Amino acid sequence: MNGARLLYGIYALVLAMLVVIVPLTTHSAGSRAIAGWTALIEPGPLSPAHASLRRNCETCHTPHQGVEAQKCITCHIQTDFGTKASTRFHAKAKDCTSCHVEHDGGASLARMDHEALLDPDLWRGPLRPRDARISKTHPETTDALNCVSCHAARDRHQGSFGKDCQNCHAVVDWKIDAFRHPSVNSRQCAGCHKAPPSHFMMHFEMVSQRVARERAPVNQCVACHTTDSWNNIRNRGLYDHH
Repeated sequence: MNGARLLYGIYALVLAMLVVIVPLTTHSAGSRAIAGWTALIEPGPLSPAHASLRRNCETCHTPHQGVEAQKCITCHIQTDFGTKASTRFHAKAKDCTSCHVEHDGGASLARMDHEALLDPDLWRGPLRPRDARISKTHPETTDALNCVSCHAARDRHQGSFGKDCQNCHAVVDWKIDAFRHPSVNSRQCAGCHKAPPSHFMMHFEMVSQRVARERAPVNQCVACHTTDSWNNIRNRGLYDHH
């Protein structure tokens, strides 16, 4: 009996030492931890934007806690994400990792799944590591996104299609697959597009007409423009002069 107790005691002591020593080793060594441990705990390669931080884990991570938003702000406060109308909502967000997922190889951090914005925990905290790939059946999500709260400042449709962006656009990719104009032969461009102010000034006669087509009427867009790209000028190719 005494031998069994001694054996259990040794096992318990070894286990206790591992529980204490391993975290201390990782904490004290930080980015210089033993390569074997690093290989076990590193979840994947960093994005190109953060590749230079590969050996400096503490830049983003706090030992035993994970990524903290305050560490993100240390670097990114220098950018204009808090002042541009399309990204101003970042100032209210509490958890950067809810939308921007790191250690995902070559994936761009700028490209985000808007579905993560449905999670109310993103806005009220508490801060905690999360996966941005939230299911639509997540119990804490709301029903809809207010697209115009961020995108209204640059509505390319100029209000022609209303504010129900989700009728055409998805939350993962803003580009609409296989989109085509109502008709490749359509001549009613002004129903959706609005000519730039320069088309109603001397600039149109002095520059635009000379580049695209002499004496082209300003109300006949197809005389110069094509339907595959607004800047694809007939008989000229891609040309951005607006």
